[in-house]
Amino acid sequence: MGIREIPLNKVRITDAFWSPRQRLMTDVTIPYMEKILRDQVPGAEKSHAVSNFRMAAGEETGEFYGMVFQDSDVAKWLEAAAYSLFLKPDKALENRVDEMVALIGRCQQEDGYLNTYFTVKEPENRWANLLECHELYCAGHMIEAGVALYEAAGKDELLQICIRLADHICRKFMQEEGIPGHQEIEIGLMRLYHATGNQKYRDMALRFLDLRGRDPEWFQRHTPAHPGIHYGGYDILPEDTAYNQSDVPVREQIAARGHAVRQLYMLTAMADAAADTGDKDMKAACNRVFDNITQRQMYVTGAVGATSYHEAFTTDYDLPSDRCYGETCASVAMTFFAHQMLSLQPDGRYADLMELELHNAALAGMQLDGKRFFYVNPLTVDACVSGIVPGYEHVLPQRPAWHACACCPPNLARLIASLSKYLWSEDDSTLYSHLFIGSEADTRWGKIALESRYPWEGSIRYRIISTEKPFTLAIRIPAYISDYRITINGRIWDAPSLRNGYCHLQKEWQPGDRIEITFDLPVRRIHAHPQVRDAAGKIAVARGPLIYCIENADHDTDVSSLMLAADKKILSLPYQHDLLGGVIPLSAQGYEIQAPNALYSTVPFMHSPVPITLIPYYAWGNREKGSMTVWIREK
Repeated sequence: MGIREIPLNKVRITDAFWSPRQRLMTDVTIPYMEKILRDQVPGAEKSHAVSNFRMAAGEETGEFYGMVFQDSDVAKWLEAAAYSLFLKPDKALENRVDEMVALIGRCQQEDGYLNTYFTVKEPENRWANLLECHELYCAGHMIEAGVALYEAAGKDELLQICIRLADHICRKFMQEEGIPGHQEIEIGLMRLYHATGNQKYRDMALRFLDLRGRDPEWFQRHTPAHPGIHYGGYDILPEDTAYNQSDVPVREQIAARGHAVRQLYMLTAMADAAADTGDKDMKAACNRVFDNITQRQMYVTGAVGATSYHEAFTTDYDLPSDRCYGETCASVAMTFFAHQMLSLQPDGRYADLMELELHNAALAGMQLDGKRFFYVNPLTVDACVSGIVPGYEHVLPQRPAWHACACCPPNLARLIASLSKYLWSEDDSTLYSHLFIGSEADTRWGKIALESRYPWEGSIRYRIISTEKPFTLAIRIPAYISDYRITINGRIWDAPSLRNGYCHLQKEWQPGDRIEITFDLPVRRIHAHPQVRDAAGKIAVARGPLIYCIENADHDTDVSSLMLAADKKILSLPYQHDLLGGVIPLSAQGYEIQAPNALYSTVPFMHSPVPITLIPYYAWGNREKGSMTVWIREK
């Protein structure tokens, strides 16, 4: 048996940090998103997504509204709702999900085709513009929703709809060439293959991957004139092949470029396919691009995508803090990619990346109340510039209630609601614990529980509830931890074996055995590579998996005039229940720059001592509107 995740329905999260966030999904965010999709939230950006389906079913009249990929918002909401039903049975939600699925079924055409834009607006142009029109992208998300409802909620109605849709896609694109303009269908087909065991879905996913980049001029020959204008997106030129990674065959790719989410969805499918087929060249390509992203093109928060132009990667070390794009979807996709890489090899680097994304770049995409969302996640915000000055329109100091392009909120909801499946994996001898998230898991060897107060405290406790046969417990040790102690039943375990970031514990386990790992969580000062221009002379601050920032709400002066003292310790304060949903803030000695009231001056600046407070980056923007920065000057 290869490495496989412990299925979501075999794991229950019982965590002080993450359980409240999953309850927020079930009780607030997912119901709120449903109201948005039905246009029932006054003042929020219009969605019209459910009405589009009603029009496609012939049950409502009017004009299609929204992006050409508006269907995907409903699909991602359905996937999140599937996980919500697993987390918290809710008959009323279940009935509404059933109604939504029935509506989708009434939209499906006899040959299996399913897409409201082309059914309502341009039935004659089905599959005519793969570059821009997102038909395969929407199909991929719908297939993921169908698999989720089947696996998490035991419902197969949408799965059957998606099987007919996938069969239609296989019939068409196994016979003729087609390259998805926005990668996603590959993920959906691989998930459908795993759920049904039908190899043709894997073969179709591999065909889409194999064709990409073999003929870099394919989109130029198969795209109607003026793509992007007719369908409401920004203008994408067919010759811009790097934008959707179609310039080089997938097994030859060496660096991330182009649209960040497209790149990462493709890598997620590649890692899944490589693990299933044993394709060494595809695995090597995944590792090359993983290294390029994490070592040269990723922000310290885990965010990716340096420019708003095409929401894209740019070049090595180009990581501007104040113009950062850092789309929430890209951070969610980074988590997907890292998770799939663990199916290739249990390497701590991949779990470290999942942890970084979950606690920072992804989590920052949502307001603490679960009802407002960032599309863009910058590392520096100047309230006088961000969202106002040309070139900074995308950088907002406050989260909107919704977006015209609303891909990010339901993407984040489905990630948090399905978090259980990211925690554990197993192979034929070993149980892997990837994340320090409190949970109980039912594995092939028996049941195990994990308890922690992470990310606030460095004490992780495992308890063997039941066991059926010997196994190795492999615990991921985060890369930032340099010293740790392991005890088993109160006695120090002095022979840990650390391989690829995992501590392997081999023992004849008995029910009731307790394993504890303890470590300190000192504050860390992080320095960027010298070529990261915006971080020159500055530091980022971290504690445990959390990146911290400074925000105007905690200071009497603008954060741009603050400096940290290089020779003074940054201290962890006690946990504060009433601050930002409960956090451990940091306290530092710093300086305020006292500058003359002139644009330029030959007078040396003065520096007045001031206390500086730092909060976790994920929690910024939840108080009054103001400035924020992750990279802080040091004196």
